[in-house]
Amino acid sequence: MMKSTRSRGARFWKHALPVALIAAVVTAVSAGTTQAGPTSPKVKGPKFTEATAFDVSKPLRELAKGRKAPAVDKAALSHGPEGIEFEAAGSSRSARSARQAAPAAASAPGAQQALGAIGSPIANFEGLRNEDNFDIFGFRVNPPDPNGDVGPNHYVEMVNLVFAVYSKTGTLLLGPVDTGTLWADFAVPDCTDPSGDPIVLYDQTTDRWILSQFTTRGFADPELPFFNCVAVSQTGDPTGAYFRYAFITQPDTVDGGFFFPDYPKYGVWSNSYIMTTRDFGSGLEEFEYGISVYALEKNKMVNGDPKARAVQFFLDSREVPLNLIGDGLLPPDLDGNRRPQGSGAVAPIVGTQDDGAGYGATFDALNIWELSVQWRSTPTASLNGPTQVPVAPFDSIYPCAPTSRDCLPQPGITNPAQFLDILSYRQRPIWRLAYRNFGTYESLVTNQSVEAPAGSGIGGTRWYEIRRTNGVYSVRQQGDVSGSDVHRWMGSIAQDKKGNMALGYSVVNATTVKPGIRYTGRLAGDPLGTMPQGERTIIDGTGVQTTTNSRWGDYTSMNIDPVDDCTFWYVNEYYQVDGTPADTRPWQTRIASFKFPGC
Repeated sequence: MMKSTRSRGARFWKHALPVALIAAVVTAVSAGTTQAGPTSPKVKGPKFTEATAFDVSKPLRELAKGRKAPAVDKAALSHGPEGIEFEAAGSSRSARSARQAAPAAASAPGAQQALGAIGSPIANFEGLRNEDNFDIFGFRVNPPDPNGDVGPNHYVEMVNLVFAVYSKTGTLLLGPVDTGTLWADFAVPDCTDPSGDPIVLYDQTTDRWILSQFTTRGFADPELPFFNCVAVSQTGDPTGAYFRYAFITQPDTVDGGFFFPDYPKYGVWSNSYIMTTRDFGSGLEEFEYGISVYALEKNKMVNGDPKARAVQFFLDSREVPLNLIGDGLLPPDLDGNRRPQGSGAVAPIVGTQDDGAGYGATFDALNIWELSVQWRSTPTASLNGPTQVPVAPFDSIYPCAPTSRDCLPQPGITNPAQFLDILSYRQRPIWRLAYRNFGTYESLVTNQSVEAPAGSGIGGTRWYEIRRTNGVYSVRQQGDVSGSDVHRWMGSIAQDKKGNMALGYSVVNATTVKPGIRYTGRLAGDPLGTMPQGERTIIDGTGVQTTTNSRWGDYTSMNIDPVDDCTFWYVNEYYQVDGTPADTRPWQTRIASFKFPGC
């Protein structure tokens, strides 16, 4: 069993406008506000390695047949500040409607919602749910970490601790099965565990699917390493065979062991798959924390080369000011048909800082690091920065109590320990950092949860568009989606080929709105910093979460359909029934698509 002293991350835990407008409360920041970052913070790396293990799987549809999930080490999974929390459940199921395989109409928007040009849902169907964990493992978990991606013919969704493949009309084609199914009989048995923090990507430049998770066996034995497990489909069929890789994390230099790669985030880039993790040392004597930035050798991975390489940089919090790395950095994830500019295809890696968050920031800003990799016979790589781009003031420290996770009230819930986690105190942008090359400039959009307006006690979503023009970064526009009627948080944003943007998020309030899912957006020609195209509902929540662990998210996913480069796909969690003493968190997920007229 783990020793209780191995508590990673403890020191990093921290304590409106009418919706008819859905307007920004922030003005655009003009070009030229970019300023250089601190003088040469120390970066460890580059460190090049080959994959620790590789093989070619049987078709996933065969691996899933008769799959019996392995035993789960709950202690390992629940460790760390982003760990999964478990519920000891009885044998009873939650009372709820059956899974809907076919599309279902969205709930009618309430009277409080403004309808604009943004389209209503096209596809709208049930995704994975906590009951799938109960059916497979005999227990339920929190949070779900819902995310997915869309390809020409499929939608693939992953949550803690299961995944599934759907047609684009909502027909369930494979699953739900545990995430370890992807690595059944793999040479690194750790990958076969359903360890969590999954990410799924569709790479339209190669017509491949990338499914991933970390490993957790190293928590039970400090001598064991941790791995990032990455499966790349052999074809565009996500139910087919996969090239499977395991990449080891770096040793903890303080007192032995290996770093745990918490909260991994991936992105499709031109010559690499880029990954970031927030790393915690596994030693028992001195706490060590930092951010790792990886590039994985894309060409070899999609061609099934067992010698695919990885390069890793480590930003050690003992040597890099904490405000420059915060609680995580996001890698860019390519949308559209234009590849990144420049022969080196320098990849921007983005973080955020709040001068009121206690990490040493003296102003509110985005921190932009730049990763460059050349996969030659003798490869080269660099990680430079950060460039700091000031942004309009925001407040990420939402007033939560009795703990930093107990934040947003729910109808009928009087115990503050059952309020929902806004997760804004994590100093990082939220999945994804959606990249698009428009030819004359490159554009990245991302978001984070905030208190908006500051001091209002209202949960909102701050969104940004960053532009890179001739290598120079600026914040083209930014805004807060907020309102006095509901809290809007845990968002994800993307833009279509026209430059129109859509932002999806969770909603709740204390009296009338149970946890549900909505979205809003803007046309490319709308006034900067605004989301004026109305708000639509994917589904209204009809139940509440009653667990006292309060976890929500930790992320959601807005993606673009590669077929037309116009249709947005969004997945998030919601509640259809109230939690009960036997099942306090019967969360479900919903998958929906929509687009702007004229795209």
